[in-house]
Amino acid sequence: MKIRTYLCVAVAAVLLAAGCTSGTDDADVADTAGTTDTATPTDEAAATEASAAPSDASGVEFVYANPYGFGDLDPSSAFSNENTILQNLYETLTQLADPEASDEVSGVLAESWSSNADATEWSFKIRESVTFHDGTPLTAGAVRDSLQRTIDLGLGAAFILSSVESMEVPDDHTLTFKLAWPTPLDLVMSSQYSVYVVCPSAVGNDAAWFNEGNACGTGPYTIDSHDPAGSTWLARFDDYWGGWSEDQVETVEMRLIEDPVLAEQLIRNGDAHFTYNLPFDVYTSLEQDSDIDVLRSLSMTNLFGMLNVRRLSPEIREALVLSFPYDDVTASLYGGEAVRARGMVPLTVWGSSPDLDIPATDLDRARQLIETAGADGLTVTYSFDAGTTEQQQIGEVWKANLSTIGVNLELEPLTWDARWEKAKSDPDAAQDVFTMFWFPTYVTPYDFLFSTFHSEEAPFFNLGYYSNETFDALIDEADAISGTDREAASELFRQAQEILIDDHAAVFMLDVPSVEVLRAEFTGHIPNPAYNTVVRFYELRAVR
Repeated sequence: MKIRTYLCVAVAAVLLAAGCTSGTDDADVADTAGTTDTATPTDEAAATEASAAPSDASGVEFVYANPYGFGDLDPSSAFSNENTILQNLYETLTQLADPEASDEVSGVLAESWSSNADATEWSFKIRESVTFHDGTPLTAGAVRDSLQRTIDLGLGAAFILSSVESMEVPDDHTLTFKLAWPTPLDLVMSSQYSVYVVCPSAVGNDAAWFNEGNACGTGPYTIDSHDPAGSTWLARFDDYWGGWSEDQVETVEMRLIEDPVLAEQLIRNGDAHFTYNLPFDVYTSLEQDSDIDVLRSLSMTNLFGMLNVRRLSPEIREALVLSFPYDDVTASLYGGEAVRARGMVPLTVWGSSPDLDIPATDLDRARQLIETAGADGLTVTYSFDAGTTEQQQIGEVWKANLSTIGVNLELEPLTWDARWEKAKSDPDAAQDVFTMFWFPTYVTPYDFLFSTFHSEEAPFFNLGYYSNETFDALIDEADAISGTDREAASELFRQAQEILIDDHAAVFMLDVPSVEVLRAEFTGHIPNPAYNTVVRFYELRAVR
């Protein structure tokens, strides 16, 4: 899934004419998708029922109003919003503590590590006196077997381990890696996907076992109960190696609240303690409430629209790129806090290229291209997530621009699962524009470029179906040298992005801001864009 949705305020006068006046009045679009954007008695009853705690819940409780469900709880294959829960159940060898120093990591299950000069051999010292949830001691062998499970499955973000040739265990607490090419493995092991350490007893289980609500890691919490349509309850792991104090959170409810209006109500009245995904005009109001902290922080998330290269000619793709209202949406969405995307890699990620020659809106040139292609009267389908106001608003503004050049933009709101399955099933019959948010797997340009534009035999996240051997070779080479020559790698990533721009592979829209909401009775949460919208519940402290 790998999406993030941030709601926004209305977009200029054209949206008023379209009847879309605010982030909470998007009834027409929501009704099309079978949902509503306003709280109803049914919504509130469902939320109340979902919030029912396990009978033995006690101690400090925390409620996370989560806009998205968990499609996959298998720590080896999950590659979307599940990071918000998996980061509290499982642990990794390292962690990126300071995203502004994107190549400096700290140890979690690894106490120390070292590599040879060309970063092709690594050794990690595994922390002692750590136990899994089932009481099994953590060993280097358990780490190896867990990572091997991910490599063997080859799902989700397993590509980040593609350089691993072998793993050896010289003693119970030392794990060594031999790599096929230089890799910053200490940074890879800080990823929020695919490098979690799983109990030896769970390594042989399939995804169904995990998705039933089972979990077994070394993290500070375990799953107490799991209802995919309601709440997932976490309970503290009493024998967690970090220890516990009385003011820490013992019980967590990850409550599914898809309606941002209801999420706002829950935050205001104290029935939820954390959320995001609210309309930007709401944040201004929330900032006036002394019981609520609005946290604005560095973001590494962008929004883009992949163009279907199977269905759209180069001329039509260029026309779409030139017709997009970049300045209008940048100025009007996200309270004016978003910035124009400069290619696929957000400006906050190393290897980004602020000097790329990106196109500006040019309706005259776009009209000429449509006429040259003989595409006057063309209908283009725009696939976006139902109920997400900003994607709806962007579509409305873009639709107005396209109508002036003889192209009709057909807005297609569907649930993520529905549109993802449609996009993967038959590219020739799929959407023309697939919008998506992307945020880091681990902090590297390769993740942004590989997952979405590298050639694929079967579509997964490359939902524009783009394929270019030169592009593939550039980013693969850049990834291979990123651990030893970051300056040269950055140049290769820049060249690769130039190819995407020249090929009109996508409309690169916005780098979006990060805003989260936390009730003031809790402290200790520091937003980290390398772990998008993750709250490390263990680090929270209740203010008495």
